[in-house]
Amino acid sequence: MLKDKRVLLTGGAGFIGTHLTAVLARDNDVVILDSLRRDALRPSGLDQHARVTLMRGDVRDAESVREAMEGCTHVVHLASIAGVDTVMHNPVPTMQISLLGTNNVLEAARELGNLERVVDFSTSEVFGAHAYNVTEGDVTTLGAVGEARWTYAVSKLATEHLAFNFHKQYGLPTAAIRPFNIYGPRQVGEGAIHHFIVRALRGEALRVHNDGSQIRAWCYIDDIVKGTLSVLEEPEAVGHSFNIGNPRSTLTIFNLAREVVRLSGSTSSVEFVNWPYADVELRIPNISKARELLAFEPKVDLEEGLARTIEWYREKLEADAAAEATDGGQDGEDQ
Repeated sequence: MLKDKRVLLTGGAGFIGTHLTAVLARDNDVVILDSLRRDALRPSGLDQHARVTLMRGDVRDAESVREAMEGCTHVVHLASIAGVDTVMHNPVPTMQISLLGTNNVLEAARELGNLERVVDFSTSEVFGAHAYNVTEGDVTTLGAVGEARWTYAVSKLATEHLAFNFHKQYGLPTAAIRPFNIYGPRQVGEGAIHHFIVRALRGEALRVHNDGSQIRAWCYIDDIVKGTLSVLEEPEAVGHSFNIGNPRSTLTIFNLAREVVRLSGSTSSVEFVNWPYADVELRIPNISKARELLAFEPKVDLEEGLARTIEWYREKLEADAAAEATDGGQDGEDQ
C-alpha cells in the first residue's frame, strides 16, 4: 500500500476516482484535476478531506496538468468522456480529451522527471464487439470509421500506445489498465447497473437493449481499486497493460436486470427497447496476467456486489426524498 506519496488523479472526481481517493487519502496526499462534469467526489465529502486537493481544470490544458502534477510521485490518468450515449453525442471531445489530454499528462510527467508511476486508464472496448477470455496480447479491434460507438475505443487504444512509447523512448514508468464493466456505490452518469437499480427501487420498468442477450463480466468497484493500487506499486507492472475484471461474475444483460429486480425486492417489469447502434455482444476478460504479475484476484461476487450497491442506492434515494420533503416544507412556511 502506498504511503506518504503525492498522487495525482486526473478525472478523479468520477466514480472510480472517488473510490481511489477514499483509499489513497488514508496515507497519502491526493490531488484531483477534474472538470467536474460528473461529480461523485463532492457528494461524498472527500473534497473536504485534509489530504485531498481539488483543482478544477481540463486535461486538454497543458498548463493545468503541469500545475496539478507539481510535486507528485504517482499519476493515475482517468480523465475521459465516459458512457456510450455521451460518447456518441460528443465524438470530437471524446477523442480530444483522450489524445490531447494523455499527451499533456505524459509530457508533464517526462518534464518533471521524478515520477515513480504513471497509470493510463484504457478500456475493455478496445477488444471490440466479441471478446471472450481475451488476454492483453490478443488482437484489438478498431471498428468501422464513422461508427460513433468505437470513437472511445480507438482513442483509448491510441493512448495506450502513446504511454508505452513514452516508456520505451524516454524511460517513463508507465502502465495501463483495461477495466471490464465496473459497478458499485457512487456510480454517476450512465451504466446498466446504475439504470437498473434506480428504476427498480422506484418501481419503474427496467429497459434492456434489443433482446438482452449481450453478455458481460461485471467487476465490483473495490476490486478495481485493489487492482489499480497494485499497478501503482508493483515494479513488475511497468511497461504492461492489464485486464482488470471478474470473469466469474458473468451473465446476460437480461438476467442482470432480473437479478437486480430480485435482490431489490422490486415489482418492476423488464422491457425490451430497440437499440439500432453497434453494441458489444460478448465481453469476458482473461486476468491471468494480472494474477501472475500483480497477485490480483477479484473478491466480490456479483450477488454480493449487487446487494451492496442496491443498499447504497436505496439509502441515497431515501435521503434525497427526505431532503426534498424538508425543503418543500420550509418553502411552504416561508410563503
